[in-house]
Amino acid sequence: MNTLKIGDKVPAFTVNDQDGTPISLSDYAGKKLVVFFYPKASTPGCTAEACDLRDHYKELQDEGYSLLGVSADSEKRQKNFKVKYEFPFPLLADEDKVVINAFGVWGEKKFMGKVYDGIHRKTFIVDGHGIVERVIDKVKTKVHAAQILED
Repeated sequence: MNTLKIGDKVPAFTVNDQDGTPISLSDYAGKKLVVFFYPKASTPGCTAEACDLRDHYKELQDEGYSLLGVSADSEKRQKNFKVKYEFPFPLLADEDKVVINAFGVWGEKKFMGKVYDGIHRKTFIVDGHGIVERVIDKVKTKVHAAQILED
């Protein structure tokens, strides 16, 4: 896993969101962007994380952040997740792992004694020039907005 680090330039990408609308990194030029990766829509940890970001969305916006959630789920699964929990931010359906591989968050994981490949839960703060400002490796799903807002 070759994860992007502070100071790295994010490779250009274009992936469809939950509605089939293409979303590109260039859409966020000049804006602070929070890109959060989660393993699977509608699972307990991912729901807690995304709902915390939803509940603190105004505060994040007030600090100038745009948000983008990413998993390898289908557009349909992402749409159901977004509609059910009323998320005000797009969720990328990165089934081909374009963004996931660009950020380097796909790799070996261990759970209950099993080893498998999957998405590592990480969040990247990207500046308006597409440069990684911060990486949150240890995401606390229930207080993730606070992690982002702390300096």
